[in-house]
Amino acid sequence: MLTDCLFLQNELYDVARLFKNRPETLSHSFRFENGIFYNTFIVDGRTYAYEDKAAFEGELEFKRKEKLFAKQRLYSILSEKYGETMPWGALTGIRPTKLAYRETEEGRDFRSLFSFMGVSEENAELTAQILKAQEGIYEKNENNADYFVSLPFCPSKCEYCSFITAPIDKTRAYLPDYIACLTREIRESAPLIGNLRSVYIGGGTPFAVDTNDLKRVLQAVEKLRRNDCEYTVEAGRPDVFTEEKLRLLKDYGVTRICINPQSFSDETLKKIGRKHTAGDVYRAFEMSEKYGFLINLDLIAGLADEGLEEFSYSLSEAIRLAPDNITVHCLCLKSGAKLKEETSYLDEPVVSEMVAHSRKVLPENGYRPYYMYRQKYQAGNNENVGWARPGTECVYNVDVMEEIADNVAAGANAVSKKVRFSNGKIERYAAPKDLKTYIEKTDAIIREKTEFYKK
Repeated sequence: MLTDCLFLQNELYDVARLFKNRPETLSHSFRFENGIFYNTFIVDGRTYAYEDKAAFEGELEFKRKEKLFAKQRLYSILSEKYGETMPWGALTGIRPTKLAYRETEEGRDFRSLFSFMGVSEENAELTAQILKAQEGIYEKNENNADYFVSLPFCPSKCEYCSFITAPIDKTRAYLPDYIACLTREIRESAPLIGNLRSVYIGGGTPFAVDTNDLKRVLQAVEKLRRNDCEYTVEAGRPDVFTEEKLRLLKDYGVTRICINPQSFSDETLKKIGRKHTAGDVYRAFEMSEKYGFLINLDLIAGLADEGLEEFSYSLSEAIRLAPDNITVHCLCLKSGAKLKEETSYLDEPVVSEMVAHSRKVLPENGYRPYYMYRQKYQAGNNENVGWARPGTECVYNVDVMEEIADNVAAGANAVSKKVRFSNGKIERYAAPKDLKTYIEKTDAIIREKTEFYKK
């Protein structure tokens, strides 16, 4: 696809790739004159010209309007040409709720913009429900901060996974140095944190590391926790749960944990490279309940060869266990995932059927949607949604997905963020992805991250 506006190149490509069919030729030109956004497309020899007028203040808002008009117009062309509509219309960004908040804060009904962009009524309603569930949690304050700790180790690499995670058996030699560097970075981070809202230790599978290593991380975090903030450990796969590790979390004030079964089908678990069974999930859940944690269970719609029946069974089993939160992800395959080479899943309607089923069944059992995000290459062009019993929503998930607080992050592949509401910008500092490089550059990371937050 050719365009004379480099800023719009990737945005328009993202719209075009939503469709199964693609034009043989597609070009675009843009200009702005006298308050009017002009977009001209030539699709397979046919010309489409649009003029959109909109008020704006400043360059940032201009860019937003420029992007929205161009994407909507291309989407409308291709939707009519191929007779297809997408559940999120021309919206291809990760955070639809963030866009809804922006419209609301500027005194407009976000549903009008969503309708213009072709978003389905069901997804507009889902967005409204999420904004409602976030009342009392959502808070824009530049002094607020969340803290993330990266333990990027797993028992094995799943077939669908594209994260930078390290199979523990192949990387155990790095663990002593990694834990030493990580705990030092955590200690040095304390002065960078404002009003600490939450701590989240994620992976990978943090429970994949030995108890003593986990304890050292918890001890380091304990020195920077300055209030009784929410404290989550994404414990991970159920086959690495032990009473000793759960008791350790409780002793250090952890309030929430995540158990990640992904499916309750032993056949599916085997296909995706998991080393646990559904029986391990039941045991891990029963073991965890005794300690009074708020518990989240993760499921993935679209795994392996699962149909609606298999997914419905997993969802019903998750509901039967009655965790506080249930997160429903849709399969997303990126570079680095083995299944990406073997699977043609994006257009499978069954994944959308799974999503529709979860939206029906979870509210019937006392759960409501409270956060959402989307990804490229996501099955059925759907979304990931966190569901919670009212009063058990995860502050960290809300802050991170809505980007309304600094995120101070430590460890390999950890991305720190600084939010600025005055100009609407978010700055990022990313640590190296691989363990060896992180260990070698820890001193530089600590120095650069300190400068990043204090500049």
